[in-house]
Amino acid sequence: MNTPTVLVIGATGTVGSALVPELKGQGVNVRAMVRDPARAVPGVENVVADLRDPDALMTAMKDVHAVFLNSPSTEDAADLQKRVAFLAQNVGVSRLVPLSQYAARADSPVRFLRWHADVENYVSQLDLDVTVLRPNLYMQGLFAFAGTIAHGWFGAPIGAAAVSAIDTRDIAASAAAVLTGQGHGGRTYTLTGPRAVTHDEIAEAMAAATSREVVFRDVPPGEFAAALADAVPPWQLDGLVEDYAHYARGEAAEVHTSVTDLTGRPARDITEFARDHAAVFTPA
Repeated sequence: MNTPTVLVIGATGTVGSALVPELKGQGVNVRAMVRDPARAVPGVENVVADLRDPDALMTAMKDVHAVFLNSPSTEDAADLQKRVAFLAQNVGVSRLVPLSQYAARADSPVRFLRWHADVENYVSQLDLDVTVLRPNLYMQGLFAFAGTIAHGWFGAPIGAAAVSAIDTRDIAASAAAVLTGQGHGGRTYTLTGPRAVTHDEIAEAMAAATSREVVFRDVPPGEFAAALADAVPPWQLDGLVEDYAHYARGEAAEVHTSVTDLTGRPARDITEFARDHAAVFTPA
């Protein structure tokens, strides 16, 4: 039996870069899709393609058994992902694993959750073996606050609400399990950390890991948006504020056991994440 080939779309991203070594460790032929040949992933086959280039996508998916579908955050990401899924079906891909989002639903007030629900609904109607992964808030999202955490604080409009945030390494391990295992077709897995944590508890974990005082400051949504206005496009900034309102309403606190069920080991806690990345949050 030939060794199956898995195409990782978004291979240089936060999840994809962790997924490639997970798949290699399981003896899978990995094909990494990159947009920039200068960012080729070492140790695996690379293919240069862009989600906006159907011909290049079809070449990238030729003779591939399974596709992991993740894409950069763009305003038309849902349409681009649906096109990838359609082309995957047409070139004979057997299995598709799209990365969705915790609590995706068509009537959500959060645009990102509506967009993911749109993709989920579309791929469910294709002649593909589809498994949807719905991860919660990424712990690695804290890297965006590394500059202020190094100075002892970070802020967000979330109050005292808890979120079952997940380490992206656990998302990658779960994705590898469904890309290579059997019996996952037609399933949707919600991926979370082992507990729901408040941002005050995240600050405590950061303080313990860096041996420095770190505090969390709840900030009004308008102030949060104003601080990011020069760095994030308006559509994305509006979506980010909607995301945090969703968290602040306590809608992202459920804990699921999918990581353990799929990988056979517990999901990483925020304290482990903080210890592993303490240098990122420590002043140079």
